[in-house]
Amino acid sequence: MQGDVTNVFGIEIPSTDPLFLTIVGAHILVGMAAVGFGAAAIFSRKGRGRHPRFGVYYYWFVIATVATATLLTAMRFVENLDVMILGLLCLGALIMGRQAMRRRWRGWLPSHISAMGMSYVFLLIAFYVENGEDLPLWDRLPHLAYWLIPPALGVPIILLALRFHPLMRQSADPRL
Repeated sequence: MQGDVTNVFGIEIPSTDPLFLTIVGAHILVGMAAVGFGAAAIFSRKGRGRHPRFGVYYYWFVIATVATATLLTAMRFVENLDVMILGLLCLGALIMGRQAMRRRWRGWLPSHISAMGMSYVFLLIAFYVENGEDLPLWDRLPHLAYWLIPPALGVPIILLALRFHPLMRQSADPRL
């Protein structure tokens, strides 16, 4: 029945369809994992070990997040189109960042840092655009803030990493 909603912890989900709710639940879980592993990769020591391991987890959880978002968009196209576009931008940046690192093309390191950083920014924009109105404090902000705050914080951090990250500073090798 159209117009039915499911209330979960005060958040209204615009459906009572069990398939839709199952996909939403999976989407929430894999999305939270993507955010967590992305943050872990960002803040872990670079080089062998934790950073690439967390990065691989981030990669696969973002793919799962975009896959579930695709299913949700197929079920509610008009309502989810903006978030789906953000998911595709996130996925494109993610793939570019991973390929830069794996193929070690000329300028791979700044490409990797920039693309992976932007994938995380797009992931956060999508989260806030979709959920900002239901979050404490964020619900007081205008909708435009959900689009602007993640890049306003993320892009300067990416630029700082490009300028001051030890791997960038120690390398005079133009291939990096």
